[in-house]
Amino acid sequence: MSNAPEFNAKQLRTALGTFSTGVTIITTRGEDGLDYGLTANSFNSVSMDPPLVLWSLSHNALSAPAFISSDHFAVHVLAADQTSLSNRFAKSGSDKFAGLSLTRGKGEVPLLQDCSARFECRAVHQYEGGDHVILVGEVLSFEHRVAAPLVFHSGGYRQLQQQADHADSASQNDWLGFLFGRAYYQIQLLIRQQLVRQDLQDEDYELLAILSLGDGRTAEELYQLHGFIGKQLTPEHLDEWVTKGFLEFRREHDGLDRAYFTPEGQCLAKQWLNSARSAEIQGLECLDLTETLELRRLIGKVIQHTGADLPAHWQKERIWKANNLWQQVVN
Repeated sequence: MSNAPEFNAKQLRTALGTFSTGVTIITTRGEDGLDYGLTANSFNSVSMDPPLVLWSLSHNALSAPAFISSDHFAVHVLAADQTSLSNRFAKSGSDKFAGLSLTRGKGEVPLLQDCSARFECRAVHQYEGGDHVILVGEVLSFEHRVAAPLVFHSGGYRQLQQQADHADSASQNDWLGFLFGRAYYQIQLLIRQQLVRQDLQDEDYELLAILSLGDGRTAEELYQLHGFIGKQLTPEHLDEWVTKGFLEFRREHDGLDRAYFTPEGQCLAKQWLNSARSAEIQGLECLDLTETLELRRLIGKVIQHTGADLPAHWQKERIWKANNLWQQVVN
């Protein structure tokens, strides 16, 4: 009877998954003359003198007999753009090598192309490791190139991001503030391109964007909000919008004159929101639905973590009015 401690297998797998690894494809040529290959993240270096590496293989793998009996195997360390290749060799029951450009290495082992690194090995040791067999190989030859690696962590593929020194991180193009700003700017460009066709200028765009989040502001509030985003609004520009029939000022019970959209202005705001929605869709075309939802969730976490204080034009009643206008556009 085994004296091994009892663990919840799923929880143990999850805990082990917190250790990030590279992703490899191991290939060999079987005694039957067929090519075999599988995806593995158990690859590791053992020794430099002699140069030894190891990886582990499940006894239940269909290709286990071929690898166990083979004198040679090759380890391919995958690059970040080889996710599809990794998925291909992670499946069983199909011709994994179909359509691939192959060369032959030691022992006629099939060699894949364009990997981060490739090691041709002679099988030298095998050790029992529970439900796996540990295969040790001596590196006979290798090659590598500079390429971002494919990384596996917590059950999924990940991208490796180089951490900049704190002293110069603000000057790097991967600073989060820069990335947020650039993404916002580039989506804005898509909106502006559509509004230019309606003879709207940059200053019209800024005023329209602010008012679409909720009208009913005083001229002084509009001046302040433009200053908040680094822009300047002039009284002449407000007068021009009134003359064009987009805005009207009404005296409220507090004695202040507040700007409201006219029906023509409401129509213009809906056109702007349509342009904004179209630009958002176009900007997110590179993401699938899961990635889009995750992006929104992560940005939301950043916003929540960095502070709950909002500028006046993002107060709840303003957001409600903007969402109400959005619903009119969608419906």
